[in-house]
Amino acid sequence: MKKKYKKYLFYLAGLIGIVVILVIGATGGYFYSLKSMITEPIIEIEEKNKYTAFLLEIYDKVQENYWDTLSEAELNNFYKLGSEKLVGGSHSPNPNNKEGLEPMLEGILSGLNEDQKQEFSSKLATIVLQNLQPIGRSGLYTTQDEQALQNKVTNVNPEKDLYEDLGLEKGASQEEVEVAYKEKEKELAPQSSQGAKEELEKAKSAYQVLSDEDKKKRYDGSGAEPTVYGQVISPNIFHIHLQRFSPVTFEEFQNEANKVAGQEGLDTLVLDLRNNIGGSIDILPYFLGPFIGQDQYAYEFLHQGERTPYKTKIGWLNSLVQYKKVVILINENSQSTAELIAAALKRYNVGVLVGQTTRGWGTIERVFQLDNRISEGIKYSMFLVHTLTLRDDNSPIEGNGVSPNVSTSNSDWTTQLSSYFDSSSITSRVKQILNTDPSSYY
Repeated sequence: MKKKYKKYLFYLAGLIGIVVILVIGATGGYFYSLKSMITEPIIEIEEKNKYTAFLLEIYDKVQENYWDTLSEAELNNFYKLGSEKLVGGSHSPNPNNKEGLEPMLEGILSGLNEDQKQEFSSKLATIVLQNLQPIGRSGLYTTQDEQALQNKVTNVNPEKDLYEDLGLEKGASQEEVEVAYKEKEKELAPQSSQGAKEELEKAKSAYQVLSDEDKKKRYDGSGAEPTVYGQVISPNIFHIHLQRFSPVTFEEFQNEANKVAGQEGLDTLVLDLRNNIGGSIDILPYFLGPFIGQDQYAYEFLHQGERTPYKTKIGWLNSLVQYKKVVILINENSQSTAELIAAALKRYNVGVLVGQTTRGWGTIERVFQLDNRISEGIKYSMFLVHTLTLRDDNSPIEGNGVSPNVSTSNSDWTTQLSSYFDSSSITSRVKQILNTDPSSYY
């Protein structure tokens, strides 16, 4: 496992040059001008300045919390190559450990003014973090970045107003929503322009949320849009689309399933994970329980060579017992939490995975607060890959993905699917769903 990622270190010196250029972008010229401003390094420093303390705090927290185990020499190399790219010259730590890194940083910082020190420190931290494997997944976060991440996890878009999409004031009643949508539909449906089609699609999406009592209540309270949509698409098939995983996705899933619980003839569930970007990982022990039972080993995490298994925390849901046949749809855009679910259901033979191999985004990132500050106006934190997730064969999801039982790349995939259920109606309905863009299905 470690050998797979250690091999990157042999060509890191060449690769980091490319990544660094992408990271610093337009500021490259600014830092290039610093090369002529570096003075002779100060060798003896009695006390670390705030910039050195900031960079060394990141050093310590990477060693402690990064998913893989990095030696001091390996981590020093990131700092060395990043520093040389930013200010030029040779800056090899001596000795090649944390104690040797400190005077190197002090020497560079001593030749910069305060604004340049702040800029150098933030850029070097970014370079070091973004060059950790998987490249580009970790980084330096501001308070605004943290808020954007929180909004993404909870499925809140501050720039979007569903009421406005229907021409209504916030908090309008469901009756007003109904009337407004019908008027929009009557006005826009006959029009053939692209703008009219897009406006109608926005109105339809808003209507799907605000016409549902539970979804409207949640949106009015927190601004969170639904992550789960369900629809009976034939007398025996219930299609439920999970767009992402938020802290309330499991509750939404139960609500959708309960709406059709006990409906006569309904025995097939199509669980749609296409284009699901993942999100909250904490709900997995609850979400998987209804499919594989309570206290079952559902998935494993890998952190610095140690595997940690996780069990389900609840058991079967009455609203799911009626489904004797299950199809799980995945594609190349299914990632993160969605991949873990697909891998677990595949391991326990719960249904048939249909579609394309998933993205292979098998990391869990965490935000770590930084105690040292380099700016009065900005508080930085560290966004770091903390854990790798493992798929059903115990290999990492990262870089591999989860493969389907039935690949739609094969010309005879419909025949393969029919062999699992011996049902032409299931096959035809699945084919119909797959021919529809999942982002616009509801």
